[in-house]
Amino acid sequence: MTEKKIICQIYRSPREEGMYLYVTKEEGLERVPEELLKRFGTPQPAMVLLLTPERKLARVPVERVMASLEEPGYYLQLPPRGPHDTEQQLIHQHNSKL
Repeated sequence: MTEKKIICQIYRSPREEGMYLYVTKEEGLERVPEELLKRFGTPQPAMVLLLTPERKLARVPVERVMASLEEPGYYLQLPPRGPHDTEQQLIHQHNSKL
């Protein structure tokens, strides 16, 4: 039995803090819809990860990302929303002024 592995390229959005686009390193952005790329902005490379079923990701189950990379061919991570996120934004704003 072969363990499933995906080399994943992650891009950050220049337009929205915390928005990331996951694609396979092999296919790159070729399967990402044009409209999504317009909203996302020019993708900025953030990191490359080797995804396996055992890998833990911070905000989403790795299985969901791996399934999305197969079909539709990308995974869009949106910024978190909620009270904790508002607190983090205030801290970020305060720190950026220092």
